[in-house]
Order: sequence, then C-alpha cells, then structure tokens
Amino acid sequence: MGGTVQTDIDPRSLIGVRAYDSNGDKLGTVDEVYLDDATGAPQWAAVRTGLFHRDAFVPLGPSELADEGLRVPFERELIKDAPDFGVGRHLSPAQELQLYHHYGMTLPPEVAKTQPQQQPPQDRDFGEVAGSDD
Repeated sequence: MGGTVQTDIDPRSLIGVRAYDSNGDKLGTVDEVYLDDATGAPQWAAVRTGLFHRDAFVPLGPSELADEGLRVPFERELIKDAPDFGVGRHLSPAQELQLYHHYGMTLPPEVAKTQPQQQPPQDRDFGEVAGSDD
C-alpha cells in the first residue's frame, strides 16, 4: 500500500479519528481538516490533544490513514511545538509555509509559487528609513 495518503479521502471522515505519532503514541483526535486551495485535497489536520491544551497542526501528505487511526510520521515533541494558528480559520499561504518549515517538508509547487522569492521581515518599519533624509 505504500506510505502515501489517500488524497481521495472525504475530509469529513477524518473528523474524530484518533491520531498517533511516529512511535504509535496517541496524540488526540482530528478536530478540523484544512484543504489545499489549489487542489481541494486534504492538506493539514488540527488534532485536539489533551496533552498540549490546544490543537496541533499535522500534515496529511506524509500521514497514513490505517484501521487504528491517522499515523503522523513525526515525533510528539515536534508536533507539540508546531505553530499554533487556532482552529476554524483558513490557513494563509504564510501560515502553511511556517508549517512546512517546521516539519522540514519540501514545499509543493502550488505553495512555493505563492511565495515571493524574498520576503522582507514582517516587523520592520520602513517609514523610518524613508523619512530619514532631511
């Protein structure tokens, strides 16, 4: 069967499914599923965990849906430290990019092409530079 996720999965069928880490330890249950904007395929799942008191975002691409639940091929510690964007909202391309980087995953072409080649730092104040020549 290989290690690829079934992209024809009905996302609603994932809700409430138990999720396990790479060691087979239970993470929690799938709370939300986020679809890829370009393809409509399930891309990310938010797993409600009792341990971290929040939902943890996990990638569905490398994960595998088996009889016992969703197997996420990452360790609990890495999953626990994933960026927290809250659930119920759309994931922006920038948020997706953070998740790909966090998990050390290669960006799929549809995500890579939405990213500018060089992003300026978000918190830089460009007004100071522009107004400094008097």
